[in-house]
Amino acid sequence: MLSKFERYPLTFGPTPIEPLPRLSAHLGGQVELYAKREDCNSGLAFGGNKLRKLEYIVPDAIASGADTLVSIGGVQSNHTRMVAATAAKIGMKCRIVQESWVPHEDAVYDRVGNILLSRVMGADVQLVDEGFDIGIRQSWENALEDVKAKGGKPYPIPAGASVHKFGGLGYVGFAEEVRAQEAQLGFQFDYIVVCTVTGSTHAGMVVGFAKDGRQRNVIGIDASFTPAQTKAQVLDIAQKTSALVGGKDIVKDDIVLNEDYAYPVYGVPSKETIEAIRLSARLEGMMTDPVYEGKSMQGMIDLVKKGFFPAGSKVLYAHLGGVPAINGYSYTFRNG
Repeated sequence: MLSKFERYPLTFGPTPIEPLPRLSAHLGGQVELYAKREDCNSGLAFGGNKLRKLEYIVPDAIASGADTLVSIGGVQSNHTRMVAATAAKIGMKCRIVQESWVPHEDAVYDRVGNILLSRVMGADVQLVDEGFDIGIRQSWENALEDVKAKGGKPYPIPAGASVHKFGGLGYVGFAEEVRAQEAQLGFQFDYIVVCTVTGSTHAGMVVGFAKDGRQRNVIGIDASFTPAQTKAQVLDIAQKTSALVGGKDIVKDDIVLNEDYAYPVYGVPSKETIEAIRLSARLEGMMTDPVYEGKSMQGMIDLVKKGFFPAGSKVLYAHLGGVPAINGYSYTFRNG
């Protein structure tokens, strides 16, 4: 589905699929859980899902003649870390806007984790005191204009690379990669669990898995706490991406988004999220973060407990990365 699109390699290749036998057994052993380790996908600054997207965006950035990648996220944004790493890798400058999307006041929040890595990699980091929204932000548009005013040639990458015209392609590729791995494993996954916020990871999966009729088996776990806006954006990206790759028509009911686990607000972990982070860490040695993967892990664990997945199901948890953000929650985990 992606052969006509140019790709700039930033990842190691297919990411491993790892069985989670101790977590599966702990949850009753009726459902087999696996993780696809997108957090181990690259040597660039701890990797993560955004690199799959950026692989299809970088060729367009280079062709545009740009000299500066300009993007936006929260203070502990995984996406902006990956944009900073990509800029360093391809020899461009990087300007990133970090808005106050998370009402979290750990004393070191703006000095550790993702933002620390972005600064070390040479990104021009601008902190802006504005609240969370997955839409196009004025502060980002201002940054683009500022780069131009200073003689630079900016290339715009929106939050999560999601509403970029090529933002959904990487996770179409994820679905194709999973199909190839399933052929080697000798079985097919019944469900895929993914965290959903800005939407292109989920959207790309929907398009990719629609090829074999599994688009509604992609279970998005909302972490935005703005689910109506998020679901609409996933649908829009999926429809545009499918048209781009010549895929199947995507309709509203193809977007499955569980809204039960994003509380109390974007970026703030609930007690149950923290318990899920500890459980997967202590049973499998697999770290997740308080903003994204902890909430999708919480969702998957709870859905197993509630019997959402029929007995005998094989469930693939998409581990999208983002663990550096846990450093910004050091007080929460001060005792482990």
